[in-house]
Amino acid sequence: MKIRKANVKNDNISITNVYIYENKKEEYSLISIPEIEWSTTISYEEKRDELYSRLITSLAKNTEQETADELARKVQQWVSEM
Repeated sequence: MKIRKANVKNDNISITNVYIYENKKEEYSLISIPEIEWSTTISYEEKRDELYSRLITSLAKNTEQETADELARKVQQWVSEM
């Protein structure tokens, strides 16, 4: 498991830790952000554009739109590095 520092503000909540678990055998990553009670799985096969759209839609349910955009970009980048 990897822990990345997001350092993003959402209202009065500071989102700092993003937890990333990579399951190489089943070819997916599990992303979790406890501060906003959010998580998702990302398949290795998922296309970059589709991933961004899905992330921003999901994150916007728990955060402001600007925060969702910033987090989606960061998560997308971290997953592509793995």
